[in-house]
Amino acid sequence: MAGTRLGCLPLYVRGKVVKGFGRGSKELGIPTANFSEKVTDSVTGDVENGIYFGLAAVDNSPVYKMVMSVGWNPYYKNTKKTMEVHILHAFDDDFYGSELRVVVLGYIRPEKDFPSVDKLIDEIHNDIKIANSKLGEQIFEKYYNDSYLTEEFTK
Repeated sequence: MAGTRLGCLPLYVRGKVVKGFGRGSKELGIPTANFSEKVTDSVTGDVENGIYFGLAAVDNSPVYKMVMSVGWNPYYKNTKKTMEVHILHAFDDDFYGSELRVVVLGYIRPEKDFPSVDKLIDEIHNDIKIANSKLGEQIFEKYYNDSYLTEEFTK
């Protein structure tokens, strides 16, 4: 966790959901909502690469728990930095173009490479368990009603 700028937390981020690499749902079975390169570049100077947890809302949805990856995805050897949000809710449809608002509340681990896609999937499932547990703590309770997430969104 050395070098992580936890002083920037909570971190509030919003932007339109854009198409990513298409790996989350298809290859990993863990769909992600991706922020644009512009949003990513404007925020990532404030946070260390790694896996974070927090809360999210899509347009006027309820507030959901989320896990977010910030970085280069070493397993896939990305050439551009990404911010990929996995919302802990099963949506019926894609929501590209929707407004995604997140409040990043805590840090789980640094990003790292994996020897196989199965090991990567196992680690993501562990990150989700950690996020679920952490977000049940009383210290984070007030964020479920944060106006940043609950305000009515108009397109």
